[in-house]
Amino acid sequence: MAARTAIGKIWDDHLVADDLIFCDLHLVQEVSSPQAFDELRLAKLGVRRPDRTIATADHSVPTANRGLPIVDDMARLQVEMLERNCADFQIPMRPYRSQGQGIVHVIGPDLGLTQPGMTIMCGDSHTSTHGAFGALAFGIGTSEVGHVLATQTLVQSEQPTMRVSFNGPRGFGVTAKDMVLTMIRQLGTAGGTGHFIEYAGDAIRDLSMEGRMTVCNMTVEAGARAGLVAADDTTFAYLEGRECVPADFETAVDGWRRYVTDADASFDREVTVDVAAISPAITWGTNPGQSIQIGDTVPDAKDDGDVRALAYMGLTAGQSLVGVPVDRVFIGSCTNGRIEDLEAAAEVLRDRTVAVRTLVVPGSMAVKAAAEARGLADVFIAAGAEWRDAGCSMCVGMNEDILEPGERCASTSNRNFEGRQGRLGRTHLVSPAMAAAAAVTGCLTDVRELAG
Repeated sequence: MAARTAIGKIWDDHLVADDLIFCDLHLVQEVSSPQAFDELRLAKLGVRRPDRTIATADHSVPTANRGLPIVDDMARLQVEMLERNCADFQIPMRPYRSQGQGIVHVIGPDLGLTQPGMTIMCGDSHTSTHGAFGALAFGIGTSEVGHVLATQTLVQSEQPTMRVSFNGPRGFGVTAKDMVLTMIRQLGTAGGTGHFIEYAGDAIRDLSMEGRMTVCNMTVEAGARAGLVAADDTTFAYLEGRECVPADFETAVDGWRRYVTDADASFDREVTVDVAAISPAITWGTNPGQSIQIGDTVPDAKDDGDVRALAYMGLTAGQSLVGVPVDRVFIGSCTNGRIEDLEAAAEVLRDRTVAVRTLVVPGSMAVKAAAEARGLADVFIAAGAEWRDAGCSMCVGMNEDILEPGERCASTSNRNFEGRQGRLGRTHLVSPAMAAAAAVTGCLTDVRELAG
């Protein structure tokens, strides 16, 4: 039998027919699903496998004053429609205002629904997050959401594969966020287009599951369809004891261990990232590929896109970003809203006071409860940060948490597109520790300067 990659093995096990694969887990949220449910009603179709589907509201929901009615009419309608659709089609849901609610890409791992060897789909581009568990996970469009609901399958051709190996020790202050921003800068925002990526190397193996999720989450920012880290003992330790893992866990682990790349399997492309050369990263432009190490200066414009980005961000080539004032700090999102991310931010904020408005938004209500139990929430509140309920919040700007025109934000989210966090808002992507450093100083700061 020919040698196969981990991705290829998952593909083989889920291929129903040519270019048609089975979906093990379908995640549904309020923004991309209404039209899909309308299509089911028009076609008089039901949901094929409600037991392999779970829904939650995350994009539009307020993260403050949760006990009050949702003020924004569109957000309220989206949440109400999701609740109605899940009731009508008997889909399990973690409702808004429940303790099970959260960002869809956070609650899947929280619950142990995300498991090695699975195919996972959702009408959201950052579904690639779940690849951290050795799953093949990717975002789909609204029409594809309807197809998966009705058939539990997806029309999808097998993509070329790329292995990105992160090798070398991480330096002080270097996180998974810095690693993936460096990779995107190295590849370019279209460098992974048309590929499934497997992440490998000693630096990936040394990451926690939270770190691996951060890397896989931002796979799509390099243009790739999906990103995967083959499951190992770190994966299994994270999953053990979670609500939805198989009762016979050891037998499940034995099955999961086969989803690794064979030693003699080949990839269509190989890329290496030198982790020892990485310092804390920060974006200067309007896409995740436009980043530098915090000690470097803004590069010269190479094309019209760079010129536009510099003008939009109010920056000039050759300047340092250190000391650039910020108006807002956002710590959260499906990229960096997990307990480890909050711990990293709290470590910087402990016994300090924020200088600018700072929102700390846990990725799920379960993460919020864990942070409160560990005393992290007390650190944030004592520092003067706003401790919120779970949701996408400022990452996507589809809710009340948005920037005012011209405001500049240090953000732990995944995209710094024009207007992403609010019309004419300026976003710098950073790690949780770097965001916390900006909150304390009121400007873009090398977090290593605050250490000790």
